[in-house]
Amino acid sequence: MSLYPPQPWHLTADARVSIWRVPPSQLPPPPPGASPLLVAGQASVFTAWIDYIPPGQMAYHELLAAVSIKARRVSCSITEIWVDSEESLAGGRELWAIPKDLATLNFTSGPAFTATAATSGDWIATAAFKRRPGLPLRVPTSFEVVQERDGLLRTPVGAKIRPRPASADWSFNPDGPLGYLDGRRPVASLELPGSQLRFGA
Repeated sequence: MSLYPPQPWHLTADARVSIWRVPPSQLPPPPPGASPLLVAGQASVFTAWIDYIPPGQMAYHELLAAVSIKARRVSCSITEIWVDSEESLAGGRELWAIPKDLATLNFTSGPAFTATAATSGDWIATAAFKRRPGLPLRVPTSFEVVQERDGLLRTPVGAKIRPRPASADWSFNPDGPLGYLDGRRPVASLELPGSQLRFGA
């Protein structure tokens, strides 16, 4: 019996997302054959803290960073990602070549979050979000996650989200895997409560 459910995964998520503009020379390398999508010479990086909750198929926490990829449809490549679930780690790696690692993810203090690598104990990142005034908007959307496995593996993702404006205060370990974001400020941040996700074919 597999440790994880078959795809697609149907998940419910409370997510908090920030968007960054980064020179392409400072990005982690994309999958071979993929190129970052540049706007005015800058790439878009998305960082997200995600709390997967019932009634979704699985419940766990996640911190990720993804880079927008040049493609015929909206696409990104996940460059760093941590979870606190062996089930999610195994499924992400084996089904979709997503490079998940384990971390201690502290989501217990409301809108504030901390991530610490499970193997080394090194601090990865912290963040605190604050909701800003603005009307919620339910938007069905879809995109692809592009990873490397014998070429480019493209995984479809469908979502129903209600984005709300937010502000975010991030700190990154300058010597850690997200150190290229240290000292930067996000250009935008969002809260996405109760998002419905369909991940995989």
